[in-house]
Amino acid sequence: MPASSVTYASLPAEKALADHSILNDFYGLLPREPRRTPMRELVSTVLSHRTTHDDEELAYTRMLETFGDWAAVEAAPTSELAHAIRTTRWPDTQAPRIQEILRRIKAEAGDYTLDFLADWPTDKALAWLTDMPGIGLKTASLVLLFNFRKPLLPVDTHVHRVAQRVGIIGPKVSVEKAHQVLLALLPPDAEALFNFHKHNYWLGQHICFFAKPNCPACPLKGFCNYYLEHYGPADAAALSATPAKWEGKKQH
Repeated sequence: MPASSVTYASLPAEKALADHSILNDFYGLLPREPRRTPMRELVSTVLSHRTTHDDEELAYTRMLETFGDWAAVEAAPTSELAHAIRTTRWPDTQAPRIQEILRRIKAEAGDYTLDFLADWPTDKALAWLTDMPGIGLKTASLVLLFNFRKPLLPVDTHVHRVAQRVGIIGPKVSVEKAHQVLLALLPPDAEALFNFHKHNYWLGQHICFFAKPNCPACPLKGFCNYYLEHYGPADAAALSATPAKWEGKKQH
């Protein structure tokens, strides 16, 4: 079904594919190139929980400037590691988690590397990562998709909020459950899933805010349940007023 023919009453799978098609045009297709090494992606994502990007980056930088390498981070007094990452939300909780994660990686790989996950089946890699403290489905899916091209979909609060408001997932579907629900509605292709994640993440940052979303500027208004509830059906004038491309800054 073409994206232009999807309506408020369309099925979730149809809305998911229309969302994907429209946001591909709105933000532009992205090549799935790792932004960080696998170890950096994993540890930085753990540090990022309920923390701003700038504070996460500062914590990561201070940690490695203070201790030098992963072996020293693992061996450091936990209180000193917590102090180094003090710009995160819960440094006293994150410090022992990071050290336990490093211990398990070293025990599995013989070094501080995640490269072995490239050869593991997706389910095995996902189970292994999520068995570690502080690593949930979002973090594990993100590392495996971004770094190893595993066909997974990280769902953060932005992606979850957009999917619920549009009507791709139900209002009672949790963030955790949304990983499976959304994945079942989308092509099992790493490039497609990467773009769906990034585009809906950006939409949540730029337009579909938690408070006072900028619905008139949203390219999904033609089939978004939230828009219908608050503005009524999008007429031709409302649809034509939507920018064809995002012209603002794209964040991390």
